Amino acid sequence: MTTPQPQAAHPAAPQTAPQAPPHAAPGYWPGTAPAGGPAGPVGYVSPIPVRKATLMDAVSAEWTKIRSVRSTIWTLSVMVAIIVGIGLLIAAGVDATDSKMTGSTALAGGFFSVMLGMICVLTLGVLTISSEYGTGMIRTTLTACPDRVRVLTAKAIVFFALTFAITLVSTALVAMFDVAMLEDQAEFAASGGEWLKVTVGTSLFIGLLGIISLAVGTLLRHSAGAITVMLGLVLAPLVVAMFMYTESLSSVRKALFEYSIPMLLSVFYGASGESSGTSLSGWDPLWVIAIAAAVALGGAYASLLKRDA
Repeated sequence: MTTPQPQAAHPAAPQTAPQAPPHAAPGYWPGTAPAGGPAGPVGYVSPIPVRKATLMDAVSAEWTKIRSVRSTIWTLSVMVAIIVGIGLLIAAGVDATDSKMTGSTALAGGFFSVMLGMICVLTLGVLTISSEYGTGMIRTTLTACPDRVRVLTAKAIVFFALTFAITLVSTALVAMFDVAMLEDQAEFAASGGEWLKVTVGTSLFIGLLGIISLAVGTLLRHSAGAITVMLGLVLAPLVVAMFMYTESLSSVRKALFEYSIPMLLSVFYGASGESSGTSLSGWDPLWVIAIAAAVALGGAYASLLKRDA
């Protein structure tokens, strides 16, 4: 009797990852498990479509970040309180004294409150990016979106739009109260063009100044240092010009006065002509600040691309 010889085992077929069937619905799909395994759901089709990220995706992410941090809410709330609150106090004070506003319209009363509220925009513009460097969040941001140009562009778009909207609402409220309370005391009636400059022009100016703050925050990557630099850019030209008494420095003194941030902003409220210390008029300050913002943002792009996070 011959004993049966054991048969050679057939080599196992190589196991391949299960493939999703055509037109599979999102979720788990049934299939055949590998040899010896239980049958059941062995694959997954994501309900989220896979596509290339766009600038709007980055804008959406930056909007989520900027509206979810407490510093944004507090800073913008203080800004609105300063612009509207101090603007109304100034209007009420001028109205109570019954003094005449010589050489200006009733809209000029909102200038000083906007000057003070502008400090909040400078602070928030710096914190929009410097806070991420301080906490290390910038590494997560750049990992999720390696395109650094897209990240900074999204931050600039979100911050400018938010600042413009808040400033527009605040200046419009102050302008309405000023006209209602001070129109009888003003020498000139406010025209439609002057309304447009005080509201839209001022809001664009403040928004672009905030972009410069964002760029300085990107360059310095330090909140306190960048805020100090921005305050210096706003206040230093006027302070330095005040101490230039010599005739040889008259041209420098005039330039510092004329192109200082407060003087540029005052043009939107009717301050123009040599008697006011500036030859700029109309929408000229907007082009000056736009060029400055473009230069600062260009430097920020270069810094972000060349330096490590």
